[in-house]
Amino acid sequence: MSAASGSPGIRASAGTPAQGPLVLVAALVTVVLWASAFIGIRGAGPHFDPGALALLRMAVGAVALGLIALRRGIRPPSRRQIPLVVLWGVGWFCVYNLALNAAERTLDAGTAAMVVNLAPLMVVVFSGLFLREGFPRPLVIGAPIAFLGVVLIGMNTSSGDGFDLTGLLLALLAAVMYAGCTLLQKHLLSAGADATTLTWFGAVAGTVALLPWTGSLIGALQTAPLDATLWVVYLGIFPTAIAFTTWAYVLQRSTAGQTSATTYVVPAIAILMSWMILGEVPTPLMFLGGALCLLGVLVTRMTWGRRATTAP
Repeated sequence: MSAASGSPGIRASAGTPAQGPLVLVAALVTVVLWASAFIGIRGAGPHFDPGALALLRMAVGAVALGLIALRRGIRPPSRRQIPLVVLWGVGWFCVYNLALNAAERTLDAGTAAMVVNLAPLMVVVFSGLFLREGFPRPLVIGAPIAFLGVVLIGMNTSSGDGFDLTGLLLALLAAVMYAGCTLLQKHLLSAGADATTLTWFGAVAGTVALLPWTGSLIGALQTAPLDATLWVVYLGIFPTAIAFTTWAYVLQRSTAGQTSATTYVVPAIAILMSWMILGEVPTPLMFLGGALCLLGVLVTRMTWGRRATTAP
């Protein structure tokens, strides 16, 4: 019997794909909006430094998440959970954003994508070890296939600017934050935290942690063109408020490993969006990488041997 079958909470998660189409729709919304964030960051990045960009994005996102939470009903976490919620919010919405924004200024996009996308593999390993989710065959096979697709995409989007240690370390920090915060969020959700309220509280904590960049943001708003500022507003509403709400919805109803592996679809969608919106024509190897991303995620959603793992 697998480790997953020994926990009632995980057993319910294992059956998530059969619960209905809403989980799949929420996952699709998440990956499409997160893919669109790459377009938004490229549109706003030249006019906002990493801290100013992250602060404005999170300020807008926190307001939008607050409205969503008010509509859904606010259910605050327990006092014991509050320190973990703050830690999660600062790590996910402040440190991760800063590290990724800064890495993409000093490291080519392809290398940054490859390093940051180590995170879902980390989640697969550590959720199996520490959250007792086990190591289902579809996940163990599909996640590396999807990561190979990311590698192919990255190799063909690199700008050839050379090795940059600072950028590499920043991208690695972003990957560690991604993985650690996903595991911590899953722990909080499994402990009974309300997904919508948790996301809002975390966004507020991240926004507060970004306040030291207020002066930089004020200066950027005075010089940035309107379209760049609107891109940041878009990032706050859609890839942040809406996508993180749907992400929490999926994570609450699935394992951490399976949910994080689903995000390997993001690079494939980002390629298509860059092609349609920015006119950046993908190379054949990028198409192959995108196909591998989709194949790998499809494999992770399969149900090989699931009956065997839940049988007495």
